[in-house]
Amino acid sequence: MEIKDKVIIVTGASDGIGEAIAKKLARAGAKVVLAARSDEKLAALAHELPGSVAVHADMTQQADIQNLIDRTMEVDGRIDILINNAGQGMYGPMESIDIDKYKHIMNLNVYGPLYAMQLVIPKMREQGGGMILNISSRVSKNYYPNLSAYASTKYALNALSLTARDELKKDNIIVSVFHPKMTATSFGKNAVNADPATRETYAERARAAGMEVDTAEQVADKVLEQIGSEEPEASM
Repeated sequence: MEIKDKVIIVTGASDGIGEAIAKKLARAGAKVVLAARSDEKLAALAHELPGSVAVHADMTQQADIQNLIDRTMEVDGRIDILINNAGQGMYGPMESIDIDKYKHIMNLNVYGPLYAMQLVIPKMREQGGGMILNISSRVSKNYYPNLSAYASTKYALNALSLTARDELKKDNIIVSVFHPKMTATSFGKNAVNADPATRETYAERARAAGMEVDTAEQVADKVLEQIGSEEPEASM
């Protein structure tokens, strides 16, 4: 799909991969709707990206998601692409997963994107098509110790996305999934974990161990490539 002049919602746009995607979309000529909980960061980013719109949205709250879709339609009259990027990690052994914290992660990583998809699908169908791109993770293709909770949310997102792709192709609605790997963002620090000692930047630890770590900008470049190719899945 072409990016220029398209109305594109990016959730989790105030930091990391979401911020990098939003900036590159704006430079490519898109009309970007910036969604996140961090109002000050969103306002600063909207100021930096002329023509963009900032909308406060906690993606665990259905009322916020509904407002995000309504506000986009009010301002731009259409939604060409939805990029579900907002998410949070969770670390720890499977046997000690805190169920309440796990429910929160499921709400943000799975139920939020699902509800946003359900709201935009009728809009896209009515306008003749569109694209939904869900940001998953490479952990959803592997089995890593201490990542079962987080990985399981991304496994679920993959299944929802790729099934929806098949269901919606008749409506000219493309659904795709992107799988970042280790990326230099604050994701590790912001992950849910009862032990503060593990909240250091995982990307820094990985680099110190000689592992390859991508920048958010490198991930954003690949995401824009996938929008253009419309491939069902892509990764770093």
